[in-house]
Amino acid sequence: MLNQDIVREATRLTRAGQLVEATALLQRMLRGDSAPDATWRSTGRLALSRREPPIIDAKANTIEETDSAQLARTATAQPRMLHALPDRKRQRSGLGLRGGIKRAPSTADIVPEGARFIEGTYSNPAGSRAYRLFIPSRYQGQPLPLVVMLHGCTQSPDDFAAGTRMNFIAEEQTCFVVYPAQRGDANQSKCWNWFRTADQQRGGGEPSLIAGITRQIMRDYSVDPKRVYVGGLSAGAAAAAIMGATYNDLYAAVGIHSGLACGAATDMPSAFAAMRQGGGLGRRVISGGGPPVPTIVFHGDRDMTVHPNNGDQILEQSVRTTSTQKQVHRGQVAGGHAYTRTIHTGASGRGIFEHWNIHGAGHAWSGGSPAGSYTDPRGPDATREMLRFFLEHSLPQQPA
Repeated sequence: MLNQDIVREATRLTRAGQLVEATALLQRMLRGDSAPDATWRSTGRLALSRREPPIIDAKANTIEETDSAQLARTATAQPRMLHALPDRKRQRSGLGLRGGIKRAPSTADIVPEGARFIEGTYSNPAGSRAYRLFIPSRYQGQPLPLVVMLHGCTQSPDDFAAGTRMNFIAEEQTCFVVYPAQRGDANQSKCWNWFRTADQQRGGGEPSLIAGITRQIMRDYSVDPKRVYVGGLSAGAAAAAIMGATYNDLYAAVGIHSGLACGAATDMPSAFAAMRQGGGLGRRVISGGGPPVPTIVFHGDRDMTVHPNNGDQILEQSVRTTSTQKQVHRGQVAGGHAYTRTIHTGASGRGIFEHWNIHGAGHAWSGGSPAGSYTDPRGPDATREMLRFFLEHSLPQQPA
């Protein structure tokens, strides 16, 4: 079967709702297994047994102790669109992984003493989503910044809060943090559906639900409307990019960790292609108009799940309509990763776009805690740097 035939058949299966079959077929193509099987030759259709549901994200991989041969195999490996592997497969892969939680995070892993972490629900015609809201201990009715955090595939608000430790940094800075939860019936692996056109538009689909949760918190609590931000990891980062593009009147800045640009894909085949080599559809953004939202990007240069080219494309999408000056800084975390930090400053001299290229890091939250899944504790501290960047920005004053 030629690759174009495989993509055509995968598209047909996707439209028919057979996502598992479409995923398996695309994985076979990425492995280079293009020979038609007996079923294809006789029917023109692929028959596959039911298996694990697709994740348009993937397991995290953090390279820890590998020899040169293992690194060479890693560099040529195809993206793995699967659940976190069982321990025996982790050992065979030559990768040290932090995927899946051995135990549920404790309250102490999630909430600083004296603060609150409460549950809520939001509904609109597009559906309903639960969320968890962090309320800092020093909140006494004064207007505070709000950060919206979008988890990756297979994660939950508790898991994401534990892994990023965003609540602890938000406690220091006195900010609200809300964690919308993707539903299993919306995506079997609880991925935000960043690759579907219906979920890339203002006023409908998942963007309307995330924006609705944001506005509900703003109604129920004292939130500074000029200091509302959105960030995420992987599929959640891709969703955050969509929120920044479609609701730039709501969010003052965006944080994208190991994600993809808005418009990088429109269906499952293009999602696989974007994750493998970078998205090619970044210009089909449905924007709210006006200048691009200030954006900070983190991406590991050994990310085998979402190609590092995607981090570059996010910044290219942002800076192409804005005149900036570029500054490059290099650093090293003591006992951890080296990194290259590129800052694009505007006419005011303030950084409006920032890209952290983390050398040797895989598909995991940089500087995160092992209490959560998909984390790399060897830094730099993406949580602290993301919140620092957020608080440097606010929405411009609206005309009366």
